[in-house]
Amino acid sequence: MGGRPLLAMNILACPIKTMETDIIREVIKGGLSKVEEAGALLVGGHSVEDEELKYGLSITGTVHPDQVLLNSGAKIGDRLILTKPIGTGILSTSIKGELADPAIEKQITDIMATLNRAPADAVARAREEGHAVHACTDITGFGLLGHLHEMALASRVKARLYAENIPLIPGCIDFINMGIIPEGAYSNRKFYSRWLSCKADNCDSIEMALVDPQTSGGLLIAAPPEAGSAILQILKESDYPLAVADIGEIVAGEAGTVELLQENE
Repeated sequence: MGGRPLLAMNILACPIKTMETDIIREVIKGGLSKVEEAGALLVGGHSVEDEELKYGLSITGTVHPDQVLLNSGAKIGDRLILTKPIGTGILSTSIKGELADPAIEKQITDIMATLNRAPADAVARAREEGHAVHACTDITGFGLLGHLHEMALASRVKARLYAENIPLIPGCIDFINMGIIPEGAYSNRKFYSRWLSCKADNCDSIEMALVDPQTSGGLLIAAPPEAGSAILQILKESDYPLAVADIGEIVAGEAGTVELLQENE
């Protein structure tokens, strides 16, 4: 949204009677490494005893009032840029079911541990170079479809996606076809499918990928074509390790609806 993190506080719930303290210590160290990578300072935190391990961060930062990016500013003609592949929920479920090999576990761990700092910096640089960026959101628990619907609804526009442009984590569709799907995806599909019209191949599987809840998902950016190309080029020239793609566009139509096509004609 244009902000910069300054200070962070740990929020930790830990099962101290059943979990080794070394594991808890490694979780905190991992969090600290990401705070430092984001350019912020860890200044304390709070911990409680709980039966389940939970960890998060409370962040304080700054943003110039004129630079705030909301999800409500998308305009007709904007391109839609996605900065991480989707499928972490599906593949996490496959890992819990002991169906995925170690390579998949490493792959989704690397994706989830990658900060959105580089894409955010690319957006900021594009804006500094005079490009307009109209809207931005992150892709998390409601999946790509849910968060795109919210953007389109708030912006009073329609969104169009092209199936072949959407980056999917390898193996995602295979596990969907096996029925390895998290409960959250079914909940998302039940609510958001009314907003989706699909004219692509393999609609059922692609739709399930679109509603897959993401942990630490990427950014979804709505910007004019030149700005979108600039953001893609900046990320291409950087060391950003993940797939970034122009996955569709904003068009005129019923607010909040999403159209999924097979090819970008």
